[in-house]
Order: sequence, then C-alpha cells, then structure tokens
Amino acid sequence: MEVRRENRNIHDNQRRQLAKQYELKRNLFKAFLRDPEVPPELREQQQYKLAKLPRNSSFTRLRNRCIFTGRSRGVYQFFRMSRIVFRELASKGALAGIKKASWFYKDGEGDFDVKAVVKALVFIA
Repeated sequence: MEVRRENRNIHDNQRRQLAKQYELKRNLFKAFLRDPEVPPELREQQQYKLAKLPRNSSFTRLRNRCIFTGRSRGVYQFFRMSRIVFRELASKGALAGIKKASWFYKDGEGDFDVKAVVKALVFIA
C-alpha cells in the first residue's frame, strides 16, 4: 500500500475519533443555538465555544474511504471498500454470499445464446 493512501486512511480514522470524542459537546452547543428561549448573550457564548472546537471533530468532514486503497469515491458503505476492489474480490469469490449476476446464458463458444436473449427480452416486455 502506498504511503499516501495509508495517510489518507490514518487521517480519516483520526477525524472519526475526534468526531466521536466531541460529539456530545458539539450537540449541546448546537442545542443552545437552536433554542429561541435562550438569551442572546448565552447563545453568543455557546457559539464561541462551538467555534473553538477542533474543525476535524465535525461529522461533515468525515469521508467514507476504501479500507484497502483509500479511494473516496464509489465506496460501498456496508463493505467499506471501493467498487473496484469489491468487484475484484467478488470475482475471486473472497466475499461470502456475493456472486456475479448473470441474466443471459452463454453457449459453449463464449457467445451469447440468441434464443435465450430473445426469450429474456420477451419475458421482460
């Protein structure tokens, strides 16, 4: 694994830990800010305290990343892996219960069986 990719995952993990650590404080300060019955002075104090929290402790800074490659786009949240790695592992049979879907039947030569394709299209329509 590349150093850059490892760093991405390490930074993401640190952000997740910070977000978990400051979640209660952040929600408390936000509740004060949302409450219309709180005096403006107290609301201003809570807003200042919220601004003083670490920026990386915000949940909006979290990004779902592939645990293998560090890729941030095309990540399946349930498996925590990118679509590319997911496809490779599924093709190898490394993921339990996952197999490639197949709609059409191939004949022995590797070509699609035309009759099966037509039958499937008629069934869909």
